[in-house]
Amino acid sequence: MLASLSVKTAAQEETYRFDFGAQAGMSGYLGDASSSIFSHPGFVGGLSFRYLPDVRWALRTVFNVMGLSGDTADMDDVFPGGARYKFNSTVFDLGERIEFNFFSYGIGETYKKLRRWSPYLTVGFGFTLASCGGQTNFGVNIPMGAGFKYKIKERLNLGVEFTMTKVFSDRVDGELSDLYQIKSSFLKNTDWYSNISVSLTYEFGKRCSTCHYVD
Repeated sequence: MLASLSVKTAAQEETYRFDFGAQAGMSGYLGDASSSIFSHPGFVGGLSFRYLPDVRWALRTVFNVMGLSGDTADMDDVFPGGARYKFNSTVFDLGERIEFNFFSYGIGETYKKLRRWSPYLTVGFGFTLASCGGQTNFGVNIPMGAGFKYKIKERLNLGVEFTMTKVFSDRVDGELSDLYQIKSSFLKNTDWYSNISVSLTYEFGKRCSTCHYVD
């Protein structure tokens, strides 16, 4: 009986070092041809891989593909010559992010006061490849966001996340640059895009199942 109890306790306290999953949701664009990220919503889908060093931190690799679009006809701004600009772009985003959980996230290991849910913050860096109008443009980006994760089962996680990504390029929307005749630079007059997504991930790479305490 004691042996079966020990096995049960160890099983309840198993934790894992990695997770892998997919996300999907809505993308938005903010730049020369849009004044709001909700003006022309698109679709975003992708994959992610996390390294889980402990219950509060995670290092996450994300790859997303999304559609972005914009049209100056929806804006109150008047451009030189009354010109109208619109675009449709396919964007590939690959990046590395750090996540910080507000609470110790997990199931089992009661001595760690784990919770099966936690809000979190994330920030990182990455690369954007945008294809628009037969042209391809590249830029470095910085994603910043917040989310909420919930552990459905011991190894299965559900997440909701919102991120805003600043791209150090004014070419996510193709040739729509300098519409106000203001020269772009590395830090100003550049494009942004957003993602609101739902994710499902599965944990693997079992850690040591027992805690060996020596007094």
